[in-house]
Amino acid sequence: MAPRFDPQKDLVDLKGKVVIVTGANRQSGLGYGTVRHLARAGAKNSVSELKMESEEYVLFLKLDLGDPRSVKKVAEEFMSKETRLDVLVNNAAMVFAPFEKTEDGISKIVVTNLISPFVFTQTLLPLMAKTAQEENSDVRIVNLTSSGHLIVPSTKKLDTVNDLNQEFRGWGPIAKFTRYIHTKLLIILWSRALQKHLNTSPSTQHITAITLDPGSVDTFSKYSQLSWLWQPLLRLIMSAPDLEHGTYPMAFAAAGKAIGKDREKYAGAYVNEKCELGTSSKDGMNEKLAGELWELVEKIVTDMGI
Repeated sequence: MAPRFDPQKDLVDLKGKVVIVTGANRQSGLGYGTVRHLARAGAKNSVSELKMESEEYVLFLKLDLGDPRSVKKVAEEFMSKETRLDVLVNNAAMVFAPFEKTEDGISKIVVTNLISPFVFTQTLLPLMAKTAQEENSDVRIVNLTSSGHLIVPSTKKLDTVNDLNQEFRGWGPIAKFTRYIHTKLLIILWSRALQKHLNTSPSTQHITAITLDPGSVDTFSKYSQLSWLWQPLLRLIMSAPDLEHGTYPMAFAAAGKAIGKDREKYAGAYVNEKCELGTSSKDGMNEKLAGELWELVEKIVTDMGI
């Protein structure tokens, strides 16, 4: 059995490296915990918002994932100020929300969890490609998913906007959760297609795209007035006891030494909360669906004028 991941000794040296982690604005959140690990290893981080002991390594990056056009501008502004980007962690996401469409006629949760991260990543890609040309580079894109995608109803096709605008009305009180985990399936497919596209160009073929299921960690009950009621139950169902340990998988995917040593093994892979290669759903491994989704998102972005 492989030794358990320890961020104190199993992260690559990140001194001089630049990392973006989206959704690090809440001290109990996964993004915040991830930046703590990476900053300790020396990385310069650009995050949504963060206050921590290593503030000299942390920059504020205001990002509204509900607006893909704004996201592109933020990425362009970042590239005008930075000369490299070694790691991008697409962590931020909308979780439970009523079904609604944006002015472009697309489900808001799909825009927030998929379209905007796609635009952000594609806009930043030239800078990552430049960084990847350096000797001994280790450029990574980490997209967060959830094991919840395993219970999403089977997906037949993804070639129209209607295929993305799933309301899941028949799922009653858990429709909000189902819409969320549906986007997590889409993220797996996007990551699969992303690695395929990265592999086709000499400038990006050494960039590693990873889909990560970070497992379950309590990021909210300490801020609830009823935390005394929730925490005993949460300890039974969560895969990590606290935020420090709960963000080990994210630190591993972003900067684990094992991935750098065996890039081909992890390129395009699905990594689970044990920091091991995992297996997504049958739909998540469907190359046809991944290709359809890529073409559809590209068309949506083009129609938006981005």
